[in-house]
Amino acid sequence: MLRKMIEKDRKRFKRKTHIRKLISGTAERPRMTVTRSNRALYMQVIDDSKGHTLASASTLEAELKAIKPTVEGGAQLGEIMGKRLLEKNIKTVVFDRNGYLYHGVVKAMADGVRKAGIQF
Repeated sequence: MLRKMIEKDRKRFKRKTHIRKLISGTAERPRMTVTRSNRALYMQVIDDSKGHTLASASTLEAELKAIKPTVEGGAQLGEIMGKRLLEKNIKTVVFDRNGYLYHGVVKAMADGVRKAGIQF
């Protein structure tokens, strides 16, 4: 079992490094990255040219504790993140799926941000 998990993480890390070679966030179009675990979901919007996090959302925040790391929870977190981006006057981002396959929770998070009005 442990060997299988190590191999799974290695493959995700390899996908992640390949993706990060191709995309980078700027002030005009920052990079939105997602991370998921069995207990929590995380989203960050990063300006890679300055190395600053512009906005973030996580199910570990006090007001978002009720959101579960499921597809429905991912959609809710995505909508909240989209609203936070619109408050900061950010309308377009580059989506970084962080090596995860684009389906399930990751897709729901992306669709939630799109539903809020952010383009990518």
